[in-house]
Amino acid sequence: VTETTTTVEPKEAVKIFGRLAEKYIMLDDSGGMCCYSACKDCEYRLPGGGYKMADQTAARPKWIPSYEERIFESAGKEHYSAWAKELFTSGPYVIKEEFVERVKEMKFNPPLGGPYMSASAAGIEDDHALEKLFDVLVVGGKERLTKHRMSTRIKEIANGNEGLIWSDFISALTAE
Repeated sequence: VTETTTTVEPKEAVKIFGRLAEKYIMLDDSGGMCCYSACKDCEYRLPGGGYKMADQTAARPKWIPSYEERIFESAGKEHYSAWAKELFTSGPYVIKEEFVERVKEMKFNPPLGGPYMSASAAGIEDDHALEKLFDVLVVGGKERLTKHRMSTRIKEIANGNEGLIWSDFISALTAE
């Protein structure tokens, strides 16, 4: 009896995370509308009374944004996620084969989180981890991954946060 390995190894997962993750993220989905003046009953404040940071930057890629694009007109800032720009080049959805090939073509940058991997060692030889990620994102064996589904699933996997970090990414990929 031969056993097929279906486990995604962290060394393979980090090759994907380093392609999809980014150094910059816009966290405030209100578009920077809060004036940060401690207004009572402000609809833009957190339930506990705190504030959402408008955006964050890291030294190395740390987040896979849950959004396709986000614009803070009041601050003159806009951000388009790398996955939205590079995966959905021919329309609003991709099939598994397109997803796998396009992620492989994305530039790898050593991310924060996961085992360290240099760019020269980050070639993806085995498609298993990418195919598993596609299945995690589409849910229910669907054949197409839309931009909207990818955005929604990233936010779900990130436990409602605006960006998916390594620990949640690897948990989703290694869940049975």
